[in-house]
Amino acid sequence: MDCDYLKKLNEQQLAAVEYIDGPQLVIAGAGAGKTRVLTYKIVHLLAKGYEPSRILALTFTNKAAREMRERIESLVGNETARRLWMGTFHSIFSRILRQNAELVGYTRNYTIYDASDSRSLIKTIIKDMGLDEKIYKPATIQNSISIAKNALYSPADYSRDRELMESDKRAQRGQTVDIYARYVQRCRVADAMDFDDLLFYTAVLFREHPEVLNHYREFFRYVLVDEFQDTNFVQNMIVTQLTRGIGKLTVVGDDAQSIYSFRGANIRNILEMKRSWPNLATFKLEQNYRSTRNIIEAANSLISHNRMQIPKNVFTDGENGERVEVRTAYSDYEEAGLVAAGIAVRRAHSADPYSEFAILYRTNAQSRVLEEALRRRGSPYRIYGGLAFYQRKEIKDALAYFRLAVNPNDEEALRRAINTPARGIGETTVKKLTACATEAGVSIWQVLGEPYKYQLQVNSGTLKKLNGFYDLVKSFYDAHHLGDDASTLAERIIKRTGLLAMYISDRTPESISKQENLQELLKSAKDFVEDHREDGSLENPSMADFLSEVSLATDQDEDADGQPVDSVTLMTIHSAKGLEFTNVYVVGVEEDLLPSAMSCGSPEEIEEERRLFYVAITRAKRYCMLSLAQSRYRNGQSTAPRPSRFLKDIDTKYLNFSHGSLEPPAVDTWRPQRPEPRRENVYPAPAGSPFSQPKSPAPANAQVHNPEEIAPGVRILHPKFGRGTIISIDMKEIGPTALVDFENVGEKTLLLKYAKFDILPQ
Repeated sequence: MDCDYLKKLNEQQLAAVEYIDGPQLVIAGAGAGKTRVLTYKIVHLLAKGYEPSRILALTFTNKAAREMRERIESLVGNETARRLWMGTFHSIFSRILRQNAELVGYTRNYTIYDASDSRSLIKTIIKDMGLDEKIYKPATIQNSISIAKNALYSPADYSRDRELMESDKRAQRGQTVDIYARYVQRCRVADAMDFDDLLFYTAVLFREHPEVLNHYREFFRYVLVDEFQDTNFVQNMIVTQLTRGIGKLTVVGDDAQSIYSFRGANIRNILEMKRSWPNLATFKLEQNYRSTRNIIEAANSLISHNRMQIPKNVFTDGENGERVEVRTAYSDYEEAGLVAAGIAVRRAHSADPYSEFAILYRTNAQSRVLEEALRRRGSPYRIYGGLAFYQRKEIKDALAYFRLAVNPNDEEALRRAINTPARGIGETTVKKLTACATEAGVSIWQVLGEPYKYQLQVNSGTLKKLNGFYDLVKSFYDAHHLGDDASTLAERIIKRTGLLAMYISDRTPESISKQENLQELLKSAKDFVEDHREDGSLENPSMADFLSEVSLATDQDEDADGQPVDSVTLMTIHSAKGLEFTNVYVVGVEEDLLPSAMSCGSPEEIEEERRLFYVAITRAKRYCMLSLAQSRYRNGQSTAPRPSRFLKDIDTKYLNFSHGSLEPPAVDTWRPQRPEPRRENVYPAPAGSPFSQPKSPAPANAQVHNPEEIAPGVRILHPKFGRGTIISIDMKEIGPTALVDFENVGEKTLLLKYAKFDILPQ
């Protein structure tokens, strides 16, 4: 072990690491070394004699757990690090549930349903109940069930909540609770849990079986939780259950970065922690090691307007750096162009790789024009959070068979696999199977195994096909239980099902890509087996082990596949949390986008939107640009958005205002003149930095012009493309045209009888 590890910490970090006398809250400002403190805290516990197998560290993504484990390995070695209980909430409690599944009514071989499996089952139930899918939308019902589970509400609890029931009735979804009840029953029959169940049933297990809770409470001598501001009700409850009365607990987080309430995260868990732990010791990490002083102070002045927060003063000993740039474009089209042009210019001067540039936006719909602008410039880019490898159709088809090999009662996997590749088993037959299974209260697999017992009404030809499918899956199930490792069984399944063969005859690019993906899946299983055997964590890594790892993967844990390594990253602000880039461009800083029009119903919602903006700015290390447009195409029409109210919250001494061009503006059109009247749910701007609506730089007298009015070299202002210079005028059959070189969107040909623009003073 590295004996000098404590010397690598600053004063605040050292105090947080050394304290192990009771429950502890570490408030970690952006870029203040949160992961370093968690890592060294664990190393310090080991140095103090804590057994690694009795330290529990909970994270929100597998990526965070991997990074932490790798850092710990470098300090204490692989042998010690791999014995730690370290992973996501879902992976850790899935492990505990498998050891105690019978106590909550499941077997140890239960399947984990991902979001699409869950939604598919809900959709089936809605159809079976004869409900209108336009009213009972599967995604909406799935969200209601998820919220209920995260509040630890069973169907019975749900039915007793008068407010919930009345809300459903008002929305004409009065049978939501019945769908929930059927969903729970169908999951039990299928021996399957969804992601929410992994936490729901852990809390139930600890609540209803105190002997199990006491075992784990005594077993885990110390519990650490990362990103505590993102915990929901049930996660907070489980942590409290495990540590109450012992107090060996450290939670790390930043209330200023709590941005996931739509997923159930409750900022009050971190703000009101003192209520659950009266003897709580609070430590603050305030020295930022990521960003320049101007970026940090701009972000500080922004977030200071939130009332619900733990006060802190994030600072840096680094350089001042450039002020945060604010640019106004004439349209979203020009905004995309000026961002793409700005990246090209900055990259040329700084020599930063493309991977150090990120464009952040509030909604995915904003990416289209940005992609076009980058393509025009020839700048490589990637969409972060695109379709993950394990979510591709051909991969999910194979995984369905993998799941059936472990648990043939898995209804959703069976539905997916039964006619893939096509074997003549249609939807009508599947409906008959489902009806028989539902009536008898058994799984579809049990009906397939004994069709006569359950009086399945199909003809002899169909029965033969069903028997063939049953025998195929049974052979995989037997191979799994006879000891086939994940790699061997995966190869057996891919070969015998014909999943790969169905694409080989088709040489289209799409089919070739699917073949490569299936081959990569086999490689993934092989690597899994070899890696786990090599590190000694699993002697015979089974398909059940492999599926547990695959099922718990999230979009944040995977990089977009098949995209350039050195590329500009485009992502939503929510996806950017936890990441950092040298250069960050935040686009669409406008009312109804940031803050979102859907999140302006209360001061609490406005504060979360302000935290979201804070997260966006603090992703930047050296350069940050905030852009907005005076015209934006949204919801099928052109709108004239106003600047975001949050721009008034940033102290102007940390900002540099300019218009859309790359040249310094002749007149600073963004300088505030007088305060804007206060709006409902908007907190006042800081003293000394009033903001007014900017004077519009958009063309006021845009009109068509004759060829005689213009000439090469004339400067014009277009409402969409911005400023440009006429290169040439051509007389064509369709009418006179002008070739214009626009500053941010490049060359465009304008047909003069339709084009409207202003001629600028020459």
